[in-house]
Amino acid sequence: MRIVIALGGNALLKRGQKISAEAQRANIRLAAAQLAQVAEGNEVVIVHGNGPQVGLLASQEREASTSAGFTLDVLDAETEGMIGYQLELELRNCLPKGRVCATLLTMVEVDAGDGAFERPDKPIGAMMTEASALEAAKAKAWSIARDGTGYRRVVPSPSPKRLVQLAPLRWLLEQHAIVICAGGGGIPVVADEDGTLRGIEAVVDKDRSAALVAEAIDADLFVIATDVAGVFADWGTPNATLLRHLEPSVLRERAFAAGSMGPKVEAAAQFAERTGRRASIGALTEVAALVEGTAGTSMFAQRSEAGGKDSAVALKTD
Repeated sequence: MRIVIALGGNALLKRGQKISAEAQRANIRLAAAQLAQVAEGNEVVIVHGNGPQVGLLASQEREASTSAGFTLDVLDAETEGMIGYQLELELRNCLPKGRVCATLLTMVEVDAGDGAFERPDKPIGAMMTEASALEAAKAKAWSIARDGTGYRRVVPSPSPKRLVQLAPLRWLLEQHAIVICAGGGGIPVVADEDGTLRGIEAVVDKDRSAALVAEAIDADLFVIATDVAGVFADWGTPNATLLRHLEPSVLRERAFAAGSMGPKVEAAAQFAERTGRRASIGALTEVAALVEGTAGTSMFAQRSEAGGKDSAVALKTD
């Protein structure tokens, strides 16, 4: 089975955890052990997040006394290489000898006219208190938004249109490699009228890019592994209920946070509707069960051919 797994940035650096090399290595080691469980007998492509990491680099860049002037697209590339290297290293240590892994630095084309540039909503960087968030907004001209119990910087997150490195990705899969690609959603680039590519200041949502990867390589299953058990109704209230099996249209009738669960729901719905195959959202610690369909939230698109082989399973909530 060909599986694309989107690995959340908060699965690599826990919410509220101090950003450090030691913490990141420890979390990546745990993530690799979970991912290795589904590698045997399957083709696996991994797309990881980078929100905390790229936010840290952006803060350091802005605060440095002699700033080098690196833009978010370059910082995206830095984190894609850094996290990809660490994840590949730990995966190699977990997998049988001889199983090939490769990290593919990936550019993702976006539209320079995407409305996201006018409405930044992608959280990056560390959590801040309300006081420190207000101070950062004033001193650094950052856009700030609430994220859970704290506040974070938000940046534009345009929709991905095309994977520039699709051909080498397909070649690596033909060589039976586990591929880490489009890290952090990929490096955002735009194409000028003559086809010339140039980087642009943004962070592409990794779940949307992962859905694009899954569709482009004809994946059998799309898994979004994060730090929560799945998609919940009435999240954050005593009545919170895990939604187990749903159609994309049902999920879209509910409201989800624009910069966190919202893109996950949209990405899963996009893959399910366009391919007729299953998408699953849930905890990284249950990734094997997510692949089996026994944990998390599974999403199926209702097919029009009644009783056909692609018909969705009976839909329910529990």
